[in-house]
Amino acid sequence: MKEESSFRKSLNLFDSTAIVMGSMIGSGVFIVGADIARQVGSPGWLLMTWVITGFLTVFAALSYGELAGMFPHAGGQYVYLRKAYNPLIGFLYGWTLFLVIQTGTIAAVGMAFAKFTGVLFPGVSEHIIWYKAEIHHYMFKFGPVQIVAILSILILTWINLKGVKEGKKVQNIFTSGKVILVLGFILLGIFIASNPAAISKNLSYFWEPATKTASGQWIPLTGMTLIAALGMAQVGSLFSSDAWNNITFTAGEVINPKKNIPMSLFLGTFIVTIMFILTNVVYIMVIPLRGDASGLTVMERGIQYALNDRLATAAVHNVFGIYAAVLMAVLIMISTFGCNNGLILSGARVYYAMAADGLFFRKVGSLNSKGVPATGLIIQAVWASLLCISGTYGQLLDYVVFAVLIFYVLTIAGLFILRVKMPDAERPYKAFGYPVVPALYIILATCIMLILLFYKRDYTWPGLVVVILGIPVYYLWNRKPVKAGRP
Repeated sequence: MKEESSFRKSLNLFDSTAIVMGSMIGSGVFIVGADIARQVGSPGWLLMTWVITGFLTVFAALSYGELAGMFPHAGGQYVYLRKAYNPLIGFLYGWTLFLVIQTGTIAAVGMAFAKFTGVLFPGVSEHIIWYKAEIHHYMFKFGPVQIVAILSILILTWINLKGVKEGKKVQNIFTSGKVILVLGFILLGIFIASNPAAISKNLSYFWEPATKTASGQWIPLTGMTLIAALGMAQVGSLFSSDAWNNITFTAGEVINPKKNIPMSLFLGTFIVTIMFILTNVVYIMVIPLRGDASGLTVMERGIQYALNDRLATAAVHNVFGIYAAVLMAVLIMISTFGCNNGLILSGARVYYAMAADGLFFRKVGSLNSKGVPATGLIIQAVWASLLCISGTYGQLLDYVVFAVLIFYVLTIAGLFILRVKMPDAERPYKAFGYPVVPALYIILATCIMLILLFYKRDYTWPGLVVVILGIPVYYLWNRKPVKAGRP
């Protein structure tokens, strides 16, 4: 089959912003609020968790704008790290992206799509398991949910193999659709579904963070316990807001990337952040935050113990009754399908850039007749499919967030390094609030990482080990002769 020698410039500002927004809006904002509420125990701190995440995300996006303008090449963040530090750091990012970050997120979003498919088709049930095995606290499962998740990944991979124009059509349609649906959900919640009784209860302990003991007693969170709870709560909100950086991976296909990538980063992250905060405002206006796991009604279970953590479904239950679950399942299926398209489209571009540097299989560094890295897309799909049968949504989430934060911090620290190493380089856009805003991001993100390392060791340490294991792999790869795969 004929191969292309270069990417095709096909993504304009609207397409780029759709990739940013579409990759961010998945299922997380409709689910993770329940776990955040259990961590912090008050409506005010639930919102504060999302506000902190929003600031971190927008701050990081503004900082990445400078890097995107300097290096408008396929691979994005991988290129930034290689330029700021050295090829080893760039490789460690690509290695971790492939093993955990990108493929782990694709698997988690695919599993969420499958779980909500089960609302429409009972045969796709988490309770139907054909094979199960436990290895060192990790549960491997295979059943209809895993089949649907894998099929969704393969279908989207096939679409993107046909070219970036096909991929962006899917992205634009699904991003536009879910933005309209989420805005409709927000308006419905605020103006129709709002519940005075729930609002009154939530206002009574709005800024009183607390945790519930096994005996049902509420214990106030103060000082370091509150900081720790807030740090652990960031796992859910950060995961839900992640993947905004994926547009940088596709820089080789963006029209006028020096302008459109920084602009799409800001527009996409800012709009989605506002939408996420307003979605949580809806929850607070409709359902009491504190609840009882054994409660029989939506009000009794509260935000903390919404059935299966499906907060959005609980929020519209009083309006749509028995149809609420079906309507929200359709919304989340649309949302997750579009989200995974953006992730799948973007990720393979990093492996392409690595292969071009001789740090991945040579074949991954080639484009098919449609101008896309076909081998990278296929390898990504295979690994993500395998991850669908390993672990749980929560485990993948914890792995991804910690690994992502490591490289976000390194990348933004790279801003300072590149200002020294390349003072005369062209910078069409300069990081907003430099050096204060980038430094503030580094400090906050580092604090969250330390909290996760201390309180969620089972899942965060393995993520760190994955990064470290890339060091010997890098040196082994560099020892390969040219005929073994180095371009």
